[in-house]
Amino acid sequence: MLKDVAAKYNKQDYNCAETIIRAANEYYNLGLHERDMIMQAGFGGGIQTASTCGALLSAVSVLSLKYVETRAHESKDIQPVVFLLTKKFKERYGSTLCKDVKPQSFDKVVRCLNTVTTACDILEETLAEYQPKASQES
Repeated sequence: MLKDVAAKYNKQDYNCAETIIRAANEYYNLGLHERDMIMQAGFGGGIQTASTCGALLSAVSVLSLKYVETRAHESKDIQPVVFLLTKKFKERYGSTLCKDVKPQSFDKVVRCLNTVTTACDILEETLAEYQPKASQES
């Protein structure tokens, strides 16, 4: 499971966003290079400002890689699949903001691993449940 791979990266002191993208890259064979994954670093800690949760943002990045070929405007799927992911995340935490999520799941020992684990579960649920527009039209 994705969350099992994520636990390995959490132990390596990556932040929530870095952990999700690195775990997803390994688990889903996304083909990202080291420099590609470094781009997620600033998303940790709610974009370093306790704003939108970095784990959620990296999960959105994974969906982008899976559902966008060249640009979002050409994808029939990116908006509805991101909506589903975000809805599920908000149902779990009542918010998408780090400042609201962190008090519910932060632990001094494992830091944001609980949030990462939940985001991994929600990402996997979303991928399993979402039916791409192309298959709906067939």
